[in-house]
Amino acid sequence: MPHILVFDSGVGGTSVLEHIQAQLPYAEYSYVMDNALLPYGLQSEQTIQARLACLVKQVNLFHCSVDLIVIACNTASTHALAATREITDIPIVGVVPAIKPAAESSRKKHIALLATPATSNNTYTNSLIREYAKGCQVDLHHSTHLVSFAEQLYWYQNFDIELLYSELEQINISPQVDCIVLGCTHFPILRAQLKLYYGEGVELIDSGVAIAKRVGFLLNDKLGYQKPINKRPLHFYATAPNNLTGNTNIVLRAINLNC
Repeated sequence: MPHILVFDSGVGGTSVLEHIQAQLPYAEYSYVMDNALLPYGLQSEQTIQARLACLVKQVNLFHCSVDLIVIACNTASTHALAATREITDIPIVGVVPAIKPAAESSRKKHIALLATPATSNNTYTNSLIREYAKGCQVDLHHSTHLVSFAEQLYWYQNFDIELLYSELEQINISPQVDCIVLGCTHFPILRAQLKLYYGEGVELIDSGVAIAKRVGFLLNDKLGYQKPINKRPLHFYATAPNNLTGNTNIVLRAINLNC
């Protein structure tokens, strides 16, 4: 069975992992979060590239060989996907903001990208907008506080909703927007709360389904994947002790990305 390694700075990549697990429920999964440097939206391109290079160097330390890596972080993908692919033969799938499907879906041709600062200001993100959203007005918004809210919700199953609404007021997405691209994998964790705030007239779009389809294609057609009988446990790794001790059954294993 294939072993899929999913990587993010925190728990945001679990929103992508859920879609992949639904597509390939019997694969072996390892989830690695670089929470020592959370959030990646505040890190430099050089730092992120170095962390991923170290991860690739250590793939032989995992419990079984890695068949595919998913960089389930928009910031890491836009900053380090190409550089990481150059140093390994393991197939790597990245995450990019879902600009194209949002532009196609928008009736008003007015969409917003909600991401971290590193993603919303990235050259690659701007190239996606120029290529796929030519006929749309695209508003760029960013927040790192939403990452913290998502982490709180994931680990504690609760957070202060009024503080979230205050942050969304500060972000100030135009009421004319009818599609919001969730350009950070943490943000779909807040989907229910965001939907309640923005209303039914606004579509929230992320890349989770598309990434899962891409992973399934690569494993089925290139790795000769055959479905086994039993599901395997998820192995969860972290670069720092987790100070959020919510009601989860996750056992964190330590991993060092200081190469």
